Amino acid sequence: MSLRKAVRSALLEVADPAKAPQMQAYMKSGMPFLGVQAGPRRTVLKRVFAAHPLDGAPEWRRAVLELWREAEYREERYAAVELSGYHRYREHQTLYTVPMYEEMVVTGAWWDLVDEIATHRVGGLLAAFPDSMRPLMLEWAGDADLWKRRTAILSQNRFKQRTDTALLYACIEPSLSDNDFFARKAIGWALREYAKVNPAEVVRYVQAKGISGLSKREALKNVTGSTTPPARPGPAPSAQA
Repeated sequence: MSLRKAVRSALLEVADPAKAPQMQAYMKSGMPFLGVQAGPRRTVLKRVFAAHPLDGAPEWRRAVLELWREAEYREERYAAVELSGYHRYREHQTLYTVPMYEEMVVTGAWWDLVDEIATHRVGGLLAAFPDSMRPLMLEWAGDADLWKRRTAILSQNRFKQRTDTALLYACIEPSLSDNDFFARKAIGWALREYAKVNPAEVVRYVQAKGISGLSKREALKNVTGSTTPPARPGPAPSAQA
């Protein structure tokens, strides 16, 4: 049995069709759901991936894209995202994967698919290959496609002290005038993550820029006394994001 068929079979085993309409409605998805919750989905996919090893980076990329392109249910696209980050293929995370992730971002075009790719896959490539990925993120930040811009904004969300502040701001600024909810939410989320290690700088930036109310609320959500910058940078409070 092919990997794609094995994935479908395994998902069907743990699906609850009664939950599918509610899941589809919540996600505003044109693609139907099988009704598989995240926990059971991850469990069965680990088993399937382990039982169907892929030989080399090209075969792995083909398998990811086959799952993605041939998906009839949204959980199959989630499976493609998970296969793209499966630990056995960590060494395949090279610049050759950029076209694959770009396709997934543009055709996925919704937060439940794009954000994992942005923060973990594209972000991982930016950390590993900054000289090549930095100009690409600047290019994506100015793209007409909302989801490429969102990916560029969120690409450093896991960087903490390693955040390239100049790159972060350069990726945010082309979207500052965008009224789209997902652009504004991305700006706020990215700043909120950076505020965990440098709240004073985030407060300064928010006060200096005419960012939307939504972005501002998100950015300063965990910053105490954010009406004026703290005297010195320090860690944000440990409240949950």
